[in-house]
Amino acid sequence: MSIVFIISAPSGSGKSTLVGGLLKTMPGLRFSVSYTTRAPRGAEREGENYYYIGRQEFEQRVERGEFLEYAQVFGNYYGTHRSELERAAAAGQDLVLDIDVQGARQLRENLPAGRAVSIFILAPSRDELEKRLRARSEDSESVIERRLRDAAEEIRNYSQYDYVLVNSDVEESVETLRSIVRAERVRRARIEARIRPILATFEKKQEV
Repeated sequence: MSIVFIISAPSGSGKSTLVGGLLKTMPGLRFSVSYTTRAPRGAEREGENYYYIGRQEFEQRVERGEFLEYAQVFGNYYGTHRSELERAAAAGQDLVLDIDVQGARQLRENLPAGRAVSIFILAPSRDELEKRLRARSEDSESVIERRLRDAAEEIRNYSQYDYVLVNSDVEESVETLRSIVRAERVRRARIEARIRPILATFEKKQEV
């Protein structure tokens, strides 16, 4: 059974960098590529960053129940297709999702208990978050202010998550994510099926 790692953070917290570092250094993980109605940005590529579709098609897929979660952010839809989890399970991989607070809440509700592990990433302070947003040189002043307001709202949801990671140092934060993945993979409830055959070998030995 694939574990679903849900990773959320306010824009500018370094989430994409940390997720990229985790995927490069931790085997057995698959990144869930979301569908979106927004246009590609910069060097983004179809099927790697997002699947880009029109608003009408997205809404039709919603009506057919194809998404595990979806949300509208800044006027555009984003959603996780059920096939992402199916592909991960078929390949024996765990799934990593980079999604916002709305999507994370829906996903936890739609997955069986214990299937999802949620991680919230924080910048060390509001000033540091603002500094990172400005350093990207991607957004206008009004968009930066909006992102900071949204961040304050998103951060209030941190208690809904299993883990909270303060991203002060990238390498240290990636290693923390790796530790979370390792620990979750050996939870007793997840490996019961592997434990029973081992116990059976001891029982057989005693019978002899």
